[in-house]
Amino acid sequence: MIKKIVLLLSLVFVSCNLEKPTAFSKEALNEKVIALDNNSSTIEDVLNKHKGKKILIDVWASWCRDCLKGIPAVKNLQKEFPEVVFLFLSVDTKQTSWKYAVNKYNLKGEHYNLPKGMKKGEFVDFLNLGWIPRYLVVDENGRITLFKATSASDNDIYEALNKAI
Repeated sequence: MIKKIVLLLSLVFVSCNLEKPTAFSKEALNEKVIALDNNSSTIEDVLNKHKGKKILIDVWASWCRDCLKGIPAVKNLQKEFPEVVFLFLSVDTKQTSWKYAVNKYNLKGEHYNLPKGMKKGEFVDFLNLGWIPRYLVVDENGRITLFKATSASDNDIYEALNKAI
């Protein structure tokens, strides 16, 4: 009986992790974010600002060693894909740390903070965020074409950014 339960739980876990949504949930889109100028908006507002453009979303934090190690690769992507909008979503709970890191590492792009951090909030729940950095690609029609990459040098990012709609 225990083997059957373990098997069932394993199947549920694997099937949940294989899910690759192509659209954000309404709850995730309604998540509040804070811009560098301290104005707040929703994820949906931010995405709508860039309708018709490809977007690379980088979920990161100033305290995340892997995130910081990935910055040179992100900058290379920015050089290779200048037409792409680079949207940085920080899960820092201290806005001063987030803003300091944006300046220190000279991160170019759109910057917002998810003030609830990495463990709370509809957006991080939608992503099933367990690790950062996390990269997503949204196409010109607003569809998620890459749901999960954890390295900025991942070939899946290049494929998604090169893919024509």
